[in-house]
Amino acid sequence: FRVFNLYANLRPCRSIEGYKTAYDNVDLVTIRENTEGEYSGIEHEVVDGVVQSVKLITKDACLRVAQYAFEYARKSGRKMVTAVHKSNIMRRGDGLFLKCCFEVSDKYKDIKFNEMYLDKACLLLVQDPSLFDVLVMPNLYGDILSDLCAGLVGGLGLTPSGNIGSDGVALFEAVHGTAPDIAGQDKANPTALLLSSLMMLRYINLPDHAKNIENAVFKTIREGKKTTADLGGSAKCSEYTAEIIRHLK
Repeated sequence: FRVFNLYANLRPCRSIEGYKTAYDNVDLVTIRENTEGEYSGIEHEVVDGVVQSVKLITKDACLRVAQYAFEYARKSGRKMVTAVHKSNIMRRGDGLFLKCCFEVSDKYKDIKFNEMYLDKACLLLVQDPSLFDVLVMPNLYGDILSDLCAGLVGGLGLTPSGNIGSDGVALFEAVHGTAPDIAGQDKANPTALLLSSLMMLRYINLPDHAKNIENAVFKTIREGKKTTADLGGSAKCSEYTAEIIRHLK
């Protein structure tokens, strides 16, 4: 991600009609700083048996991801951005991140801004995810919290992801594993990959194409006639995909 300067990881999490989970009202987005924090790869062994890992936080990166979060909220018609942090413990590192979020929020008076400790955010997400809209956070927190949010809507098999960079560069991907245990068995659920491709289509300004495919995917899941095993059905991947294609207009 650092090579291409893909600084913001974007993961929308939305309840899907026809797939029953504990909640039916989830509609939130996590935005994760993607280039630094605990994932900077800076660590060394001080003495035998003692390892030191460096959490790198820079003002430029914090301002950049905060700016992206507020701009995304405005463009997508969302109303609130929540900064997730642990500045009570990491006063300088997370304190800088939070300060940058406050600074950017002053430029977006039309977007409500609040901030929340990571542990409280986790608690409230599993109690009432409808309390959240757009969440922005440093790298490690975003890695963990975005998977938690995926669990609210059915797991990583239903969750798309985009990595947004500067100069128009972006990469879209399903974030689940490769599942080598079912390779070649026609069992995989392609939904996360399809939904990620929709993010890509919208990014390159093809919203009508994205909406057409999205409607076909959601209609297939809603009807429940041809879905993969993890979606409660017994269809093969190829059968599920064929049903989606059948629903395309």
